[in-house]
Amino acid sequence: MSTQALFTQHHLGLQPLKNRLVVAPMTRVSATEDGVAGERMKHYYEDFARGGFAMVITEGIYIDEKWSQTYAYQAGIVNSVQAAAWRKITDAVHAQGGKIIAQIQHSGALSQGNYYREETVAPSAVQPVGEQLTFYRGEGRYPVPYALSEEDIQDIIRSFADAAERAITEGGFDGVEIHGANGYLLDQFLTRPTNLRDDKWGGDTAGRMTLSLEVIKAVRARLGDEATVGIRISQGKVNDFHHKWEQGEDDARVVFTLLNGSGVNFIHVTEYEAWEPAFEGNPLSLVEMARKYVPELTIIANGSLHNVPDAKKVLEHGADLIALGRGALANHDWPLRVQHNSPLYEFDREILGPIANIKDRELPV
Repeated sequence: MSTQALFTQHHLGLQPLKNRLVVAPMTRVSATEDGVAGERMKHYYEDFARGGFAMVITEGIYIDEKWSQTYAYQAGIVNSVQAAAWRKITDAVHAQGGKIIAQIQHSGALSQGNYYREETVAPSAVQPVGEQLTFYRGEGRYPVPYALSEEDIQDIIRSFADAAERAITEGGFDGVEIHGANGYLLDQFLTRPTNLRDDKWGGDTAGRMTLSLEVIKAVRARLGDEATVGIRISQGKVNDFHHKWEQGEDDARVVFTLLNGSGVNFIHVTEYEAWEPAFEGNPLSLVEMARKYVPELTIIANGSLHNVPDAKKVLEHGADLIALGRGALANHDWPLRVQHNSPLYEFDREILGPIANIKDRELPV
């Protein structure tokens, strides 16, 4: 496969993309304390579009004034002030010829800096493994969360739909990505050790997928059939990096088959190295399994794909779009550099320390 494969056009739902290259969602905690995105964030996102990426997926955006906020100085989209701030960003990205998708997120038990509440919630009252992330201003163990009631769950579903509608109608986004990955609330429901429920929201893998499916259903109903809606899925979590689904490909089959009929336009699959086998004793990557059980939807792949040969390999595995995190941080113009055979900069981990906010040196001069 030639490098040119990365630069062919693709349609994501009704959205035309000029190439196969996407900026992955990366938490940069650079909004105001009350969740309003500012000029720094505008210049940061705009620069990726200027650098040739067809689409940007934002960092996770919180969805309510209750328990959804994950990190201090995270941006929200729970009111018109926050939405208007995002509109300046989406306008700037569009002016550079790019598309921009809002990733909408609920923290669940992994909240470590909520402006609105001190307590946390989860499927069950299970203390998360690991410790809070210091580069997002966290300290010590995660607290034991409260188990969500049925009323709470229904309210969260509505909040996802509210946030999605506000993102499109007020924020000017081209679509939404529901954050179902990396150990946050929807992933807590999917993960057996953090979901001990015996009602319809728990049980087997299909039962533990119910909340994600209901959120998709509510968002789709609110936005209509023509809107671009997707979901991000992972095995690993920010607090449990090496987690694997217990039943291997059987779990993958259930997850991807259910998502295939859920109403999403795309599934965003993230692993540490996207081309590696997902499970011991099985040669298929998670991208290959997604394609196996999702024959027609767009698959976005993320995971150490900043080297061109690895990106091409994952396209061969069945991905439609390649999402770059570290590669995009190091090279806001990664697509243009690859097209023109220019050298790529190595990722500098100090960009994310001591706090993972947007640094002056990342912004255009």
